[in-house]
Amino acid sequence: MHNKTLAELSHALHQREYSSVELTRYFLERIERLDTQINSFISVTAEMALAQAQAADQRLQSGNASPLTGIPIAHKDIFCTEGVKTSCGSKMLDNFIAPYNATVVEKCHTAGLVMLGKTNMDEFAMGSSNETSFYGPVKNPWDTQAVPGGSSGGAVAAVAARLAPVATGTDTGGSIRQPAALCGITGLKPTYGLVSRYGMIAFASSLDQGGPIGDNAKDVALLLNVIAGFDERDSTSLNHPQEDYTAHLNDSIAGLKIGLPKEFFGEGLNAEVGKIVEAAIKELEQAGATLHEIELPHTHLSVPVYYIIAPAECSSNLSRYDGVRFGHRCENPQDLLDLYKRSRAQGFGAEVKRRIMIGTYALSAGYYDAYYLKAQQIRRLISNDFTDAFKQVDVILGPTSPTTAFKIGEKVNDPISMYLSDINTISVNLAGLPGLSIPAGFVNQRPVGLQLIGNYLNEARLLNVAHQYQQRTDWHRQNPPKFL
Repeated sequence: MHNKTLAELSHALHQREYSSVELTRYFLERIERLDTQINSFISVTAEMALAQAQAADQRLQSGNASPLTGIPIAHKDIFCTEGVKTSCGSKMLDNFIAPYNATVVEKCHTAGLVMLGKTNMDEFAMGSSNETSFYGPVKNPWDTQAVPGGSSGGAVAAVAARLAPVATGTDTGGSIRQPAALCGITGLKPTYGLVSRYGMIAFASSLDQGGPIGDNAKDVALLLNVIAGFDERDSTSLNHPQEDYTAHLNDSIAGLKIGLPKEFFGEGLNAEVGKIVEAAIKELEQAGATLHEIELPHTHLSVPVYYIIAPAECSSNLSRYDGVRFGHRCENPQDLLDLYKRSRAQGFGAEVKRRIMIGTYALSAGYYDAYYLKAQQIRRLISNDFTDAFKQVDVILGPTSPTTAFKIGEKVNDPISMYLSDINTISVNLAGLPGLSIPAGFVNQRPVGLQLIGNYLNEARLLNVAHQYQQRTDWHRQNPPKFL
């Protein structure tokens, strides 16, 4: 059952070939048996899952079921889930039981999906390798000596290892797309504001975006149908009419204009990864697409801009963790200042502290104009580059990551090298655009991802292109050998 698509699982459930309880038990057993190899889950909510599965079976029997009723799902441990620990991968929130559901969790529950548990992640979503988690690193199912990518590495690894059919993740600078590329699955970062951020613990508020993770484009489209939509509780939510993201999956891509930014194919791109991307481009060309070389001239500034804006926003957002209201509190504080200092020193890991310090510095008096304000001005230039590009082409294509997965520990003491892992994904978040990563091949048994970037609210087009590519290839059907 773990190799079936969402459509196949949904059909089987609606035809009563097996129950949601049976399906849920099946995946819970796989998690118990196999997750020790990759550490993709922080919490497994077996009792809650079986209760939700029983309720789903009643809905299926009564004929009052939605397309995904009874389907198991895993949520990144950044989404608040009522009555369940929501840790954000941090010691700071190791004891935090969320009193309410995030909108994404609520929408999934309303649609009848069954929550298997909460997945591991880089602490407060800060990282590109899933090595900063308080609960230990997640391992790549294709090579357990390698990283899965981050920060949604747990959610992505769980889907890649077929421990969950689909999952939710978040993407601040590539945190869905980069691990999707390194683990060989499909992951979508929607247009900023399309998926509600209410109840999604904040890292960098102007960049964070929740999104769906699945085996293939159609699975991702089905889950996006559930989680997308306006939410009055989120001031950044877009009041965009509800779409059916599966409606145009089978449309022809003949005449589609694909932009190839020369900045994505230059220095730093692994030669073997480049060959695989070129093969994917030829596949799309054979399907009728046309190729156009474009320029995104400010792309090289995206990493420095991101690492001013994101830490600045993180410095502000994480100031709430002071040991007073919730989260980790040091023992026997001498006074209020000691409470603040020791609670934060003990609760946060090294990468989170590093980004808080950078952000606080960038926002401090005398440096705000030189750093934060200048970064926001360059952010506008990066956004304008995409606006100009989409006057010429329909979608933009390139490698999601310039390399395949690297070894665990290889870059942990080299933050700059780690930050450059997201060189091809960060600009999409800075501009607020949708981006999608799909599997395109392997280099030395490690997956390579192909990134598609669309104009604002053009998720349906990206999913259409991805689906047409996946109709012509079978990279998305490959399973890690240890998880067959």
